[in-house]
Amino acid sequence: MTEPSPSAPESLPSAAPAPLMGASDIRRLAEEIGVRPTKTLGQNFVIDGNTIRRIVAAADIRADETVLEVGPGLGSLTLGLLDAARTVVAVEIDPVLAGRLPATVNQWRPNAVGNFHLVLADAMRVTELPAEPTALVANLPYNVAVPVVLHLLQHFPSLQHGLVMVQDEVADRLAAGPGSKTYGVPSVKAAWYSSMRKAGVIGMNVFWPAPKIHSGLVAFTRREPPVTTATREQVFAVIDAAFAQRRKTLRAALAGWAGSAAEAERCLRAAGVDPSARGEVIDIAAFARIAEAHAQPES
Repeated sequence: MTEPSPSAPESLPSAAPAPLMGASDIRRLAEEIGVRPTKTLGQNFVIDGNTIRRIVAAADIRADETVLEVGPGLGSLTLGLLDAARTVVAVEIDPVLAGRLPATVNQWRPNAVGNFHLVLADAMRVTELPAEPTALVANLPYNVAVPVVLHLLQHFPSLQHGLVMVQDEVADRLAAGPGSKTYGVPSVKAAWYSSMRKAGVIGMNVFWPAPKIHSGLVAFTRREPPVTTATREQVFAVIDAAFAQRRKTLRAALAGWAGSAAEAERCLRAAGVDPSARGEVIDIAAFARIAEAHAQPES
């Protein structure tokens, strides 16, 4: 008599994802601490758990990383980041929101309390943190998104990659390349530190209050700046001058910066850039060469 073949062992059910705050949780928490989102601070709280999971997945966070979160608000994204990373350092400017965050983490992620660090500060002024961040993930206020990103990339060289959610138009500007109609100062300055790419679009209804425009996700990866003897400040001065009058040729736009149109042309030719070109068609390496040429006057 043939023995029946053993049946395959049943697979164990996968662990359910940790709960995240939904719309009712966010509104109840806001009411509890007397918070109404303000336009002044650009507060739009994410109220959809699936969007949180999408952001965290797109950020590609490793389990051993320290994540810097700017503007955690009521903590909806913070919880998702604590599930993915070893440590989360949250920088919050609003003292009322900051005051409630530790209790929220304790309530929703009691096992991760020791992995959470809160800094009450303006992200534009922060130069030191309690842990060295390797990744940036943030839902940034639209009106300060670009300066915050540039400030953090400048002052925290340990940041190797990240994902920021910003106004969709700002996302396009950060990720734009030379020749694009959205290419400008944010695009070039961001390129000094990293490569940036558009990583998706977020609808309006996943926020409270719902903004009137879509949000965009921008992913970045740190890279070395162009090889140059010019300083970052010198290169950024050229960028600012080139786009202050973006419809003018570089020879004309850089005349004030260089001291004269003739000197601007000399610098451009020394850098291998056509003086009749416009700033919107050249990359960060070319801007660095222009700055270097100006810093090394013709003998």
